[in-house]
Amino acid sequence: MNSLEKLLKVLKDKFGQNITGHEIPLPTRLFVDIKANSVREIAREVVAQGGRYLVGIGYDNIARDGNIGMIHAFGFDRDNFIVHLRAAVPASNPVMPSITPDIPGAGWSEREYQDLLGLKFEGHPKPKRLVVADDWPSDIYPLRKEVPYNLVPPSAEDVAYQLDECPEGCSVIPVGPFHTALHEPEHFAVYVDGETIKGCDYRGFMTHRGIEKLCESQVSYNEIPFIAERICGICGSVHATAYSQAVEMAGGIPVPERAKYIRSLLLEIERLHSHLLWLGVAGHLIGFDTVFMQSWRVREHIMWLSERITGNRKTYGMIIVGGVRRDITPEIADDILKVCSKVEEEVKIIHKSIIGDTALHKRTKGVGYLSKEDAIKWSLVGPVARARGIDIDVRRDHPYAAYSDLHFNVPVVDTCDVWGTLVVRVLEIYESLSLIRQILDKMPKGELLTTLDEEIPALKHGISVVEAPRGESVHFVITGEENRPDRWRVRAPTYPNLQAVPEMLLGDQFADFPIIVGSLDPCFSCTDRVEVVNIRSGQKRVLSKSEIEFISRGNR
Repeated sequence: MNSLEKLLKVLKDKFGQNITGHEIPLPTRLFVDIKANSVREIAREVVAQGGRYLVGIGYDNIARDGNIGMIHAFGFDRDNFIVHLRAAVPASNPVMPSITPDIPGAGWSEREYQDLLGLKFEGHPKPKRLVVADDWPSDIYPLRKEVPYNLVPPSAEDVAYQLDECPEGCSVIPVGPFHTALHEPEHFAVYVDGETIKGCDYRGFMTHRGIEKLCESQVSYNEIPFIAERICGICGSVHATAYSQAVEMAGGIPVPERAKYIRSLLLEIERLHSHLLWLGVAGHLIGFDTVFMQSWRVREHIMWLSERITGNRKTYGMIIVGGVRRDITPEIADDILKVCSKVEEEVKIIHKSIIGDTALHKRTKGVGYLSKEDAIKWSLVGPVARARGIDIDVRRDHPYAAYSDLHFNVPVVDTCDVWGTLVVRVLEIYESLSLIRQILDKMPKGELLTTLDEEIPALKHGISVVEAPRGESVHFVITGEENRPDRWRVRAPTYPNLQAVPEMLLGDQFADFPIIVGSLDPCFSCTDRVEVVNIRSGQKRVLSKSEIEFISRGNR
């Protein structure tokens, strides 16, 4: 009996009639159907058995059986399998227990489906809105099938987000959505006592793009990878790969070995690009602009290489369901090796300057501290987790593409601060260079794409995890009719990491806010609102879109 089967036996023995069915579509995937009223206690047991919370997936099944479904996914990293708890509640009374009191990392997933599907989670510690705008009508749930993808309800400009209560004796400093310290728009209300941070409330998702809804209603399976690439400004291949692998799992679609290697190659080139970009931004945020300029100069080698391989510096258009669109020729392979040698040589110089710079140490060591225990509690991922002693990397723990054939180290440190995330990312650059060389050395000959003779069957579930530079990305697909998914759920690595920012800020100086938030390398949705604070009265209000437009045209 393997670990997956042992877990299933434990759940059946302990919860009996609350387990209504199960499915094992792959040796590494387990779906357990449970009664909704038992979701909290079963989720607690899954975590006790070693599960790490990944993501929640809500979906509309009203037309088929009158229910709204909720799936909680957990990774068992050392045993290489993922377990999903599937529950459903009637749309007429869509209430189930919240698992957030036991698993804080599930908080945003539950709030998201409160907004988008109308689910209610009893016992949720912070059931405020998360995704929909403050003036969105309370009786319209945009992910329900009955709601058109292009619906634009009338706005109500007198509605504003209610911030958490400010601690006694503290002042509120609004940071964002537009702020010089932020490279993308988001809003933090930072509570300070003098210069010391005592708390923080976050409000994002102000201009939700609705990509999932669009692709469930308007776009075909093999058009979605080109949209998935645009989810993030850096992780294009990550999202295209994660989506494609989820469809391939659900549809039982084999991928040629050469295509798997090319996918891994693109992912590691993308990792180099991302880490060098982040290193430069981190240097800039603390005033070390030499690191910024040198890192971005080296990054240009990677950008030009990407264009040589794919025709574009960023949105590559290489990965689709069943494989890849273009090959790696011997000439391109030689170019890649030359660039890798050049990048490695120049990164070593930057690395040496960072290690010996005492000013950088003072700005990063002990800053943004979060213990390993709290990082586990919040389900942190990527370099932010590995800087806090958590040894996770889905390339190794849940191998995909060609990673099971490759050797690499997973850099892990235990400083639990910004310095640790910097060290991890620099060390990962060297690992990526090594992986690229292995890929080119071991890449087999063969086809690039599997051609499908039949339609992908409907209502099959598939999940894929891919290690992005920021941490794992999770894509979940429920296959549908008309050559498109019935449900597509995307969870980027910033999603879990942002939830821990308020704790990472506690006790630090406000001047360290930019690098603490920046250490996540966060990726936010765009926004069109801003908070104004009257410094005399302390009153706060949120500007409407029309007010911002009025001001932007030179009016006062």
